[in-house]
Amino acid sequence: MEGDVAAATLYQPASPPRDACVYSSCYCEENIWKLCEYIKNHNQYPLEECYAVFISNERKMIPIWKQQARPGNGPVIWDYHVVLLHVSSGGQSFIYDLDTVLPFPCPFDTYVEEAFKSDDDIHPQFRRKFRVIRADSYLKNFASDRSHMKDSSGNWREPPPPYPCIETGDSKMNLNDFISMDPEVGWGAVYTLSEFVHRFSSNY
Repeated sequence: MEGDVAAATLYQPASPPRDACVYSSCYCEENIWKLCEYIKNHNQYPLEECYAVFISNERKMIPIWKQQARPGNGPVIWDYHVVLLHVSSGGQSFIYDLDTVLPFPCPFDTYVEEAFKSDDDIHPQFRRKFRVIRADSYLKNFASDRSHMKDSSGNWREPPPPYPCIETGDSKMNLNDFISMDPEVGWGAVYTLSEFVHRFSSNY
């Protein structure tokens, strides 16, 4: 853990401070898209070092700890969540989660330990999977018309972001392809928690 702290003090964040980031509550996929866009436009780090990470599972019920939505020791059960992963060329990886009470950014191993804990203590139906998509691919391919945030009467469950919907030349809505943990669907690669940690932790 001491190594994490040392690396974190030397690390220059790829983003502005948390309170200066583009943020809309319950639109984590767009918050992270905007963060990828910021990194692309500011050239502090190569965009290919960064990834959007969708966290979900087949049941769309995943526990994540240390979330602002649930102060205290318990987890929030999200249907999905999205964070940004920066695999720094300095050998240390960092997680950017705009909804966490952990540091922003947070050293990868600290975040995994605090926010994901272990699959060993979690019922199999709640175990998390991770779709990891390169930031450039995410910027190019992601689209959302925000229809998932409307109730059956067409009212917003949460106020939408103030900027226009994100769309591509091919799609106005493909969010479900990113949330899906079917490796045959969508972009990027799908990992279990142990595979994700083994792939990106500085401890391996």
